[in-house]
Amino acid sequence: MAERELTRQKEAEAKPKGHYETILEEWALQREKAKKNMVVIRNKEVPWQQNQQALVKFFLFPTIEDTANRDWMVFVQDIRNHSGRHRHQGGLALFVLEGKGWTVVDGERFDWEEGDLILLPVKPNGVVHQHYNAEQGKPCKWLALIYTHFMGCTGFQMEQEEKHPEYGHA
Repeated sequence: MAERELTRQKEAEAKPKGHYETILEEWALQREKAKKNMVVIRNKEVPWQQNQQALVKFFLFPTIEDTANRDWMVFVQDIRNHSGRHRHQGGLALFVLEGKGWTVVDGERFDWEEGDLILLPVKPNGVVHQHYNAEQGKPCKWLALIYTHFMGCTGFQMEQEEKHPEYGHA
């Protein structure tokens, strides 16, 4: 009986995927996710949260993954008396939705009212700022628009210098 010898063809080794191919695949995946994720975020479905800085409602935040755009932080801050005071790199915009007040930026006061846009400058050591309601007891809210990639490029600096007076109170 003739013996048969089986020989296996060596499978071609898969070439390791390069960085370019990897990013093309990742971006395609992100596009597909964006098509399926939330496009409208309903105000009534977003809770208010008291944190060290203020009473805040976060619509977009880096850890919220089911939205069509994850590259922004967007939140409303309700300033009843004043916010906490903190320092960060700046480079963001705050649109005043209602009320009037002022913001102290590095010791200088800037008054604002409904419809105004507050721009925090970019500075090497960051900007220290705090927000105040000029008419306590009346609504005073602004919307923050923060491009998170910019914050990463400037070192993700954030230091709380004074906590909001309601922080830690239930």
